[in-house]
Amino acid sequence: MNETKLTRNTIIQTLVEALRPLDYVHAFYEGGAAAFDRIDEWSDIDAYVIVDDDRVDQTFLVVEKALKALSSIKQKLAVPQLPWPGVSQAFYRLEGASEYLIIDLAVLKLSSPEKFLESEIHGNVVFYFNKDNSAMPPPLDKEAFVKKLHARLDRLKIRFDMFSNFVQKELNRANYLEAIEWYYAFTLAPLVEVLRIKHNPFHYDFRMRYIHRELPPETIKKLEQFYFVKEESDLQQKYYEAVKWFQEIVFQIDLTETKRLIGYS
Repeated sequence: MNETKLTRNTIIQTLVEALRPLDYVHAFYEGGAAAFDRIDEWSDIDAYVIVDDDRVDQTFLVVEKALKALSSIKQKLAVPQLPWPGVSQAFYRLEGASEYLIIDLAVLKLSSPEKFLESEIHGNVVFYFNKDNSAMPPPLDKEAFVKKLHARLDRLKIRFDMFSNFVQKELNRANYLEAIEWYYAFTLAPLVEVLRIKHNPFHYDFRMRYIHRELPPETIKKLEQFYFVKEESDLQQKYYEAVKWFQEIVFQIDLTETKRLIGYS
């Protein structure tokens, strides 16, 4: 007999019921696929909770107690260090849910400057409760974003020029495992980033996330061919072609077009 799996709605409703009565919990919302209206059977739950600064640990305990009332927690992975101040994160996989229905929980201090709410970047998050409108999506500072984007582009160009030839160095040595590692890290990763800057600047640092939806189909098809390497000679040829493509894309990116794409003039 097939055991009925927990649904995302059941999990979310259970967390709402556990968190909403707590006076130190101010908002609970979902981002990720829900914010972009892209939920399918493989989507996880990207959950955010805003709490008083001194109640972060307590909130994780409340969440875990609520989850355990539904199912045993098969796995938990706490993220030890994040680049955003006042943000703590843990992942949960439940015994009674689909293996894909992982709960990605971020607990945010009320004082944290980062709430992941700018709609241009994070989509239209789904609020399950928002007491006193304590979590309002802020307007994106487009001027600062453009400056940040172009500083990143300058750094990418310098980094590419500095390190991309590590691939050729290891090919020359016949160190093919090292060559392919550097190929993915120092050639393809920056190539993906400049392609995203060209086509969808708001998600320039999303790496492969949503890339199939946000780059033109012909670009995706071409990019896939660079990632599928058959042998040493194939790596050599694709390395040459990827370097050329990176240089072409960088040349094509201009400030005026970038401003137009993000609606800044």
